[in-house]
Amino acid sequence: MKIGIVCYPTFGGSGVVATELGLELSKRGHEIHFITYNQPVRLELLSNNVHYHEVTVPEYPLFHYLPYELALSSKLVDMVKLHKIEVLHVHYAIPHAYAAYMAKKMLQEDGIYVPIVTTLHGTDITLVGSHPFYKTAVTFSINKSDAVTSVSQSLKEDTLRLFDIKNDITVVPNFIDLDKYSNSFKGCQRAMMAKENEKIITHISNLRAVKRVKDVISIFYNIQKKLPAKLMLVGEGPERENIEMQCQKLGISDKVVFFGKSNEIDKILCFSDLFLLPSETESFGLAALEAMASSTAVISSNTGGIPEVNIHGVSGFLSDVGDVEDMSKNAIYILSDENRLETFKRNARKEALKYDLHKIVPQYEAIYQATLSRCLTL
Repeated sequence: MKIGIVCYPTFGGSGVVATELGLELSKRGHEIHFITYNQPVRLELLSNNVHYHEVTVPEYPLFHYLPYELALSSKLVDMVKLHKIEVLHVHYAIPHAYAAYMAKKMLQEDGIYVPIVTTLHGTDITLVGSHPFYKTAVTFSINKSDAVTSVSQSLKEDTLRLFDIKNDITVVPNFIDLDKYSNSFKGCQRAMMAKENEKIITHISNLRAVKRVKDVISIFYNIQKKLPAKLMLVGEGPERENIEMQCQKLGISDKVVFFGKSNEIDKILCFSDLFLLPSETESFGLAALEAMASSTAVISSNTGGIPEVNIHGVSGFLSDVGDVEDMSKNAIYILSDENRLETFKRNARKEALKYDLHKIVPQYEAIYQATLSRCLTL
């Protein structure tokens, strides 16, 4: 198949999943065309089966805000015609499904029919989509898609609760390439990051308030009072300065390492004993899954799709959002006994096996085939 993929080309979960999906589909013999405003951060190598087409938005004095949806729709039309793309897989309802539908209608004027598969990732539903200004457009975009998927059962339920959806929604969970998290690379030596007796705690996010990164610092502060530990923070975002100040006030700056943005998540996680994800909301919890794939136990909130990934008492523990004391207690419980820690780490890796891309990507292939078959009968 010739598949067009539209996504945000950033470090966020949806962009990572869309990119990894496209790369795996290309390995399975499909021709993949990424259509977005920048080359996706994990799209390192282009090949005969992987192509990138940049969406440019010309600046006009007439427009106070640049019309990205219009530029994207026009680019989709051009790329479908030029490369004979058979199906469009768009990640995020707004603006991508909305723009894809406009492209689809323009293509129909030329007798070209291209089905749209829309994947809902969370922010487009729980934050953007539920706003009164966008709710009508989100509902329209989902209902006009030829197939709709969500990355968790929780997100599907939220979508059906918040919008008047007529379409079926299929849950296809996020996935990871477990081969990248084998802890086998030569550089994985704990001594590079911490002393032999120190536990390594990790948090990875875009450091926004919704990730409750101040809670991450508070939990770590409680942990390090009970046992030697270091905290590895990966990511950049608006809360970084605040949490740096928090570390200074608590006197733990020497125990916290800020990595910034990184393409070497697997290498950082290979050091880790425990991963913290106390988020306000998560549609899936991809960062937790990446940690689990690296045999890292997880302490998290119980919001959104996280309980579908982090199994309470097995791969880690779940607590109510904002319950720093309970998260701290559970973290110390896991870390304070070596045998217990190893059991949780083994369990985490075992749970992650359920989300290997070799098990999930065929589900998308089946959706593409079914959607194309339905279109041919119309």
